[in-house]
Amino acid sequence: MSNILNTPMNIGSCEIKNRVVMAPMLMGFGQFDGKPTKKMMDYYEERAKGGTGLIITEITRVNDQTGAGAFAQLAVSHDYHIKPLSELAERIHRHGAKLFVQLHHPGRQNVGLLVGTVPLSIKCENLTRGAYGKFLYKITPKIGPTLLKHDIVPSSVAPSKCDPAYFSAGRVRALRHSEIKQLEQQFIDGAVRVKKAGCDGVELHSSHGYLLQQFLSPVTNQRTDEYGGSLENRMRFILNIIKGIKAACGEDFPLIVRLTVDECYERIGQPGKGYTLEEGVEIARRLEKAGIDAIDVSSAGYDTFNYWLEPVSFEPGWRKYMAKAVKDAVSIPVIAANLIRSPEQAEQQLEDGTQDFISLGRPHIADPHWTEKAIDGKTMRRCICCLNCIESMEENAFIGSHGECSVNPFVGHEGEELIKDGNGRAAVVIGAGPAGLMAADVLAQRGFKVTVFEKNAVPGGQINLASAPPEKSKTAWMIEDLAKICHEEGVEIRLNTPATADAIKALAPCAVIAATGSRPIKPRFAGNRPAEEILTFEDILSGKAELKDCSVAVIGSGLTGLETAHALCENGCKVTIVEMANEVAPGTWMQHKDDILPKLKSAGAKIRTDEKLCEVYIDRIVTENVKTKQRTDIPCDRVVLSLGSRPDASVVEELKRSSFPPIVIGDANRVGKIADATKAAYKAAISIK
Repeated sequence: MSNILNTPMNIGSCEIKNRVVMAPMLMGFGQFDGKPTKKMMDYYEERAKGGTGLIITEITRVNDQTGAGAFAQLAVSHDYHIKPLSELAERIHRHGAKLFVQLHHPGRQNVGLLVGTVPLSIKCENLTRGAYGKFLYKITPKIGPTLLKHDIVPSSVAPSKCDPAYFSAGRVRALRHSEIKQLEQQFIDGAVRVKKAGCDGVELHSSHGYLLQQFLSPVTNQRTDEYGGSLENRMRFILNIIKGIKAACGEDFPLIVRLTVDECYERIGQPGKGYTLEEGVEIARRLEKAGIDAIDVSSAGYDTFNYWLEPVSFEPGWRKYMAKAVKDAVSIPVIAANLIRSPEQAEQQLEDGTQDFISLGRPHIADPHWTEKAIDGKTMRRCICCLNCIESMEENAFIGSHGECSVNPFVGHEGEELIKDGNGRAAVVIGAGPAGLMAADVLAQRGFKVTVFEKNAVPGGQINLASAPPEKSKTAWMIEDLAKICHEEGVEIRLNTPATADAIKALAPCAVIAATGSRPIKPRFAGNRPAEEILTFEDILSGKAELKDCSVAVIGSGLTGLETAHALCENGCKVTIVEMANEVAPGTWMQHKDDILPKLKSAGAKIRTDEKLCEVYIDRIVTENVKTKQRTDIPCDRVVLSLGSRPDASVVEELKRSSFPPIVIGDANRVGKIADATKAAYKAAISIK
């Protein structure tokens, strides 16, 4: 379908074979010493195989002492990085793709645990031949949060002394003048190593609130020397680096700047703070004048997290106006992400002159062959913006593992060959939710003849509920894509067909996988309201019960409870949310809370924490404060429970007694996130002999 998308274009002296760029994303495939691991190279090479024109690496440190963004990231801080980086470049080049390395320093957005830790960790790892890393990842999850909570960590650095960024921790100190000069040279030296490694260019990460952007921002740069004050002075740090790279690497060595053009503070209710699009465009103009070869347009920082790494509620292309403003102001190529989620959208934004290159971050995690499939019109696995990639990366970083993807459980397994020994043998999957369809997909890829039994009229399972609240429709893309892929692979999906022992026996399968999902927990409560009148989130989100213009008590403030409350608010209901924990949505990734809580507040929803539901009556509920034991009457017309789910194992128990005992996966085994279900499906499907 593509036209412009599949045409070449130059960035400086480097010709890119098409307009698709893989955006930089840290996934945690690295190691202490910053050399690329086999797993990392497999991961990047798979995206090159998939047709991507330009791959820009994850954040790559130039300074080990204060500049490590993670234990497991790339680095170009020493000459010993040149040779292994050249191997990565060679593997990318085999497939006609180009490789740029993103040079980075986190500044105040660092975690204090990492300051000074990496040089020591490299030495200890070498001395202990790998034993140190296992020890560190064993103790860090236990002691790390305590050290951060009590501020027993070194200070991160920034242009000026300031508060740590949102989602960071510890103290922040101002860089000394001599340190700034040293960092300028370290960025330049890093670029020289990138060129020596045979890579095609570098990108300076002056976005998402990291150090280079911190110098540009009046929020974090309040220096009174030549590096602070006027825009000219605030740009001095990055301009000195650009000048130095051009002098050391040559004018023909391509240099991109990834630039936040709007810090987006006004979008979180803080107008007048930071710099806005007008100044961001002026920065872009000055960067072009300094001789850079392309602008990679982005926005925001950690303080305004959702405006650069969007949750599911954001509309694709919502920030394309930023790229267009820069495109109209400069004559060099403009790269931009703009939450692009389809080839049609990508092509349209190229045709409209919004940008010159389409930058895809999470879509490249979801489907490494996005470009190839876009050009050939094939079905792809779309990113559903669930944020599991960053959430899992952050969580797994403390245990030495990597980020994961809800729709692509193959992430991190790119170098492992899928054994295709199904040879037409029959396999049965029960349930056409995310776990069931993923298992069917992997089995079909292995060559099994797969039949899926689904008792409902449509596939989807719990995804049908997850995609029902306002602004959550993208979640359903996963089922649309999987069902279509399964159909193309020859999987038979029998809708409106409960799985029975006789029906399974008739197929004589070599294996049965049960992915029968879960059902809401619905305990009994004291009071005079009949149990059948107490609803669950499933009743609301499935449309089985429709509540309008009434007062509703929602019990439970997990993400499902908050989204159910949002749906009720949209129907004109007055909602009170009751949560027994001392915080809203305990354990929920902060971006989801930051997204939905302002909407609930705007709709007038009330949230009561530390409250336990005790009694349910026709016109009210009675709660008890878990600390004071004081009881409170809360008037309401209806009650909706969102207290979690439990596995639906009715079919499983029947089959365990038959000749075809199933492998139980997903919520049917243990209730969890989408990624838990698809990962379990992948493991089950590759385990069948």
